[in-house]
Amino acid sequence: MPQEYRRIEVPLGARSYSVRIGPGVRHTLPEVVAELGAARVVIVSARPRAWVPDPGVPALVLEARDGEDDKTLATVEELCRRFAEFGLTRTDAVVSCGGGTTTDSVGLAAALYHRGVPVIHLPTSLLAQVDASVGGKTAVNLPQGKNLVGAYWQPKAVLCDTDYLETLPRREWLNGYGEIARCHFIGAGDLRGLSTHEQIAASVALKASVVAADERDSGMRHILNYGHTLGHALERATGYAVRHGEGVAIGTVFAGLLAGALGRIDEARVAEHRTVVAGYSLPTELPPGPAPDDLIALMRLDKKATTGLSFVLDGPRGPELVHDVPEHTVARTLTAMGTAPLHEHTSAADMKGAS
Repeated sequence: MPQEYRRIEVPLGARSYSVRIGPGVRHTLPEVVAELGAARVVIVSARPRAWVPDPGVPALVLEARDGEDDKTLATVEELCRRFAEFGLTRTDAVVSCGGGTTTDSVGLAAALYHRGVPVIHLPTSLLAQVDASVGGKTAVNLPQGKNLVGAYWQPKAVLCDTDYLETLPRREWLNGYGEIARCHFIGAGDLRGLSTHEQIAASVALKASVVAADERDSGMRHILNYGHTLGHALERATGYAVRHGEGVAIGTVFAGLLAGALGRIDEARVAEHRTVVAGYSLPTELPPGPAPDDLIALMRLDKKATTGLSFVLDGPRGPELVHDVPEHTVARTLTAMGTAPLHEHTSAADMKGAS
């Protein structure tokens, strides 16, 4: 059984659930399944069988792959077909075990199958633990853009087992730290001196409070997309050679520069964006290749951009969604960022020591 773990509630009335954070919490899965009353489960795992805990009831384990190439409607359809073949009902449950793309795809399949079956997330990457697994946003990509087809479907529980992180390759640590770095500017405060466990808990607690206040992105929840508009565009423009967290890190620096160009924050706050992102050994400049015009065209496809170009930007009242940002200002800010190849990332061991 797990050692002592942190428990954070996501208070959403009848849809409330707990996020458990700590070493070994995956072994509480049978307890969660029993609380749901599920007679059987389908576990969709992008990790080795040894990583998947016994759910305590009959289970079908389906293999999956993490990565944007499989974050598609075709993947969701195949999952739903396998659910049907297994005879899964609304009184059963689905379990995801993998990174952010697996969490998103499985969450959407659970939302759609039988118009919704319970889902439990076991995120295995730092990125998934601090972001994708919490909040109920599920989505897959289209050729035209990221996360354009999705649904809100809250999980019944999230088990963030920090033992999973011991196996992460070095670049995957940085991928997660991109989301943690942007938390600095949306209310979490400075997390750089905390342990990884504490950084995860602080990020989850912040997201839980925002989701509880605005579950369906009608207002405050937009702040969680800080740095994401450019980040998503960079992912698309580079064929996902830029990872999500790397894109968010670069997008966070850009958001600071753009807020400064618009007179929303002073030079010290602009500089703070670059300092914080660099403090996690994350990239702070654009990668070579994508032209500003191409990135702007992709940013126009962002779901927040109902009119013109829209960004979540810092300002006198804190971060908020700003519509109709002048294109010439965006282009000038992109050009001012400069370019640099994605640097050789710090090792996981070094990252953990620095955190």
